[in-house]
Order: sequence, then C-alpha cells, then structure tokens
Amino acid sequence: MVRFTSRSVSDTMRVGSAVARHAQPGGIVCLFGELGSGKTVFTKGIAKGLGIEARQVISPTFILMRRKEGNRLPLYHFDFYRLSGPGDILPLGYEEYFYADGISVIEWAERLGRLLPEEFLGVHFSIRGSSKRELCLRAKGARYARLLEKIDEDIGA
Repeated sequence: MVRFTSRSVSDTMRVGSAVARHAQPGGIVCLFGELGSGKTVFTKGIAKGLGIEARQVISPTFILMRRKEGNRLPLYHFDFYRLSGPGDILPLGYEEYFYADGISVIEWAERLGRLLPEEFLGVHFSIRGSSKRELCLRAKGARYARLLEKIDEDIGA
C-alpha cells in the first residue's frame, strides 16, 4: 500500500501520470471515493501520462465509458456513478475493454460489486480539506504489486 497526500490538482495529476507511465496493456485501475474527492482529476493525470490532453477527459457520467487514444496506450474511462450495481453493469460488455490493449480506469468501482476484477490497482480517495486529498493506492495481484512499486519510486511518497 502507498499513501500520498495531495495538496493540489497538480499533485493528484502527478500521481495519475505516474500510473500511466508504468501501466501495461490490459491494466485496470479502480477508483473509490466520495463525490468531489479527485477521481476525475486523477484520471486526467493518467490521460496526460498517456499523451492525451487533460482537458479532453471529462466525467463520462451519462455515457458510462469514453475511449481516448493515447501515444502509447488507449484510455478506457468508465464512470459507474449512475448505476446501482452489478445487475446494471453486466449487460454493458465492460470486460472486453478491461482486458484489451489499453488502460481501463473505473470511477465508482464499488458499483461493480462481485464483478470487480480479480486483479487491479485500487485507488481510494479521501477528502482532508478544501484542497487536500489522501490517496491510498493498493495492489490486488502480483502484476499490480510490481506496478505499485514503480509508482512509489516515481512519486516518492
């Protein structure tokens, strides 16, 4: 587990960029946290790390998934805020993206419930003040443990 205290939008984006730099095709990043805790900002950092303009990343709340083409890998940005649980998600065909050629970032990943992948990088966001956030990164699976080590070295948490 790696804990990081973000004091700004740029801090949060820097951690997201580190994830992108070290992620491999088929990577899954699950984001957990309350509304306004920094999940979309973090995703903008991942996009930036993939060579996608951060301003192109907006919350896909009403679309469920947006695909953006990066320099190295595509980004599949999911937002399950409007869904109530696994029954709403199962018919979407989400798994064809999760294990594809890009990085899947899932906002409101807790909505997946029993459909959560067996292995992923989980990022838990907590609000600690008007501009302060705590990010807790956890690896589930050996592949993500190695990824987390690289991210930790990169950001120097």
